[in-house]
Amino acid sequence: MSITATLFAQIVAFVLVVWMVNRLLWKPLSEALRKRQTEIADGLAAAEEGQRALRDADDKKMAIQKEAQQEAAEIVATAQKRANEIVEEAKTRASEEGERIKTAARNEIEGEYNRAKESLRKEVGSLAVAGASRILGREIDAGRYADEIKSLESNL
Repeated sequence: MSITATLFAQIVAFVLVVWMVNRLLWKPLSEALRKRQTEIADGLAAAEEGQRALRDADDKKMAIQKEAQQEAAEIVATAQKRANEIVEEAKTRASEEGERIKTAARNEIEGEYNRAKESLRKEVGSLAVAGASRILGREIDAGRYADEIKSLESNL
């Protein structure tokens, strides 16, 4: 064979190999690489979307926590205010109750004083009659001199 036929056969074989590699290997490999590249790009986009969603969720969480803290502070302030009101009401009621008890005690003491005074008046009247009867040496009828005894008792 001649060099030209060999060269020509090698060129045909080379073109045939290039065509077969292009047809059978290159296109499927390129397609697989493009598909893989698309999957990686989609994965990166999804990861970025997930990161953004995570940041948004963190922001929402912080806002909810802040709102909950403010609400808790308001509840504590309201409870403290109500506790102060209850304490003040209790102080007022205790003061009123103390005044009522003092008034009742004063009234009771005054009643006891008046009863004791009345009892002493009666006793003084009896003692005056007994003393007068001893001094005079005869028995004095208390019923007969009741008006005078009452006037003496009322002067005491």
